Amino acid sequence: MTLIRQLSTAAADFTTEFERLRHWSAETDAAIEVRVAEILADVQQRGDAAVLEYTARFDRVQAADMAALEITQAELQAALAAIPAVQRDALQAAAKRVRAYHELQLEASGRSWSYRDEDGTLLGQKVTPLDRVGIYVPGGKAAYPSSVLMNAIPAHVAGVQDIIMVVPTPDGVRNPLVLAAAAVAGVHRVFTIGGAQAVAALAYGTATIPRVDKITGPGNAYVASAKKHVFGQVGIDMIAGPSEILVIADGTTPPDWVAMDLFSQAEHDELAQSILLSPDATFLDAVRASMERLLPELPRADIVRASLKGRGALIHTRSMEEACEISNSIAPEHLEISAAEPARWEPLLRHAGAIFMGAYTSESLGDYCAGPNHVLPTASTARFSSPLGVYDFQKRSSLIEVSEQGAQVLGGIASVLAHGEGLQAHARAAELRLK
Repeated sequence: MTLIRQLSTAAADFTTEFERLRHWSAETDAAIEVRVAEILADVQQRGDAAVLEYTARFDRVQAADMAALEITQAELQAALAAIPAVQRDALQAAAKRVRAYHELQLEASGRSWSYRDEDGTLLGQKVTPLDRVGIYVPGGKAAYPSSVLMNAIPAHVAGVQDIIMVVPTPDGVRNPLVLAAAAVAGVHRVFTIGGAQAVAALAYGTATIPRVDKITGPGNAYVASAKKHVFGQVGIDMIAGPSEILVIADGTTPPDWVAMDLFSQAEHDELAQSILLSPDATFLDAVRASMERLLPELPRADIVRASLKGRGALIHTRSMEEACEISNSIAPEHLEISAAEPARWEPLLRHAGAIFMGAYTSESLGDYCAGPNHVLPTASTARFSSPLGVYDFQKRSSLIEVSEQGAQVLGGIASVLAHGEGLQAHARAAELRLK
């Protein structure tokens, strides 16, 4: 059975096959949309009571009140102290790097500024943090302490004073590594709730859970749908699709390395996408052989196999330049330049959530500890979106202080334009300040 399709840009049917490969619909199942809308409305109306009911139904956690679903700071610190030292050290090392990166990001793009022009008018921008944010951390079969770090740390660096984390705990099982990550990242309050009901509680507020200004973090189809529904009541980071990796290789990287990098995203779920572009046909064959040999070793081999068969591809290109052009048309979430001279090709690449340069830069390092954020735009939205960052937890207000002299110049301009738009009160407001 073919593990992964192989395409060539020289083939007559490449464009058709390539478009079929790229296709993924962000449309949510209609039944999910209806159910999510019902849950959101119920939580908005009944608050804590509805959250308790849905938590009992979906997560099988019976709680007398919301206090039983909140994890205290003492419990978070206890979890941090109780995990093995090697895990604690890894969490703290990753958090240190993530924090350092976002602190530099704050210096580069997150400060207020202003200037005065020649007539004394002050113009500028005031940057202030959001007051309160909610971060959603998936629970269930998998634990994602890295998601805690990547969502909470930039919010903390931005100056957010109240970070509320929600995480489902099916059957009451609380993952100690996730709780330890919350302690390391500086999360202020943690509630063991999930699903659309958790998004609703954060968006609308309940007697126990305060309403937030923005919700970030990944989740299942119900969570994604709920975030879409509450946008406008609160801000959201993005509606994330399946994970993606695209590797551009010149044939100089060991095939086993590239094969495992492709597996690293395919193991997320059956809809994840892994694509390799290379002008070296012999290298593509070598990577295919590595994939066939290494796949049986993986615990999640069935998921990887389904992902590669459904949405994966090895694509033979005419050149590295053409590979870069194809990458730009895809705008992948994760883009590896697995080449001897990655800096030669990086200037040709315009659209990607994150660019990993060089054979030693596996995408998985970015997921956990390199420093830049791993919450990235998917489904070609890197054409117009950016990774989660400090700027997502800030807002900008324009500063305008017009001097008396400046009002004489600006007033005349505004008057002409306002009359042209038929807005006489606008014009008069400016004209009254003219000498």
